[in-house]
Amino acid sequence: MTGVWALLGAVAVVAVIGVVLRVQNGRIRTGRVGTDLPEPVRALLDPATPVTLVQISTTFCAPCRHTRALLEDLAGRTDGLRHVELDVTDRPEVAAGLGVLRTPTTLALDASGTELLRVGGVPERDALLAALRPHLPGPIG
Repeated sequence: MTGVWALLGAVAVVAVIGVVLRVQNGRIRTGRVGTDLPEPVRALLDPATPVTLVQISTTFCAPCRHTRALLEDLAGRTDGLRHVELDVTDRPEVAAGLGVLRTPTTLALDASGTELLRVGGVPERDALLAALRPHLPGPIG
């Protein structure tokens, strides 16, 4: 009988973890203040672009492909917005330096490298656009 209770307890813990991850997926959070960007990320910034969306990915990440398509489309339709992708599969020190614990994670950085916001998981298009609106000069796509 103890084995049945242990199994039920394990199932309950896994269910709670699943619910927490689902709730946090795609949630927009304010950027981390005072974070020094690792050099591979700083090299991706364009001083002429007001906001760069840096997508942190890994080669084995299936949601990363969906995020890439969404962010590329969004950047293509929005003035002042650029999308770049950084694969950290072989560079865990970059992910650790940014405080990234899961992929995809999207960082919105201004031209100076200040983190404006971050999204863990696949972002919701409309929510991301609304959060970026104050930082962009032109019409939003």
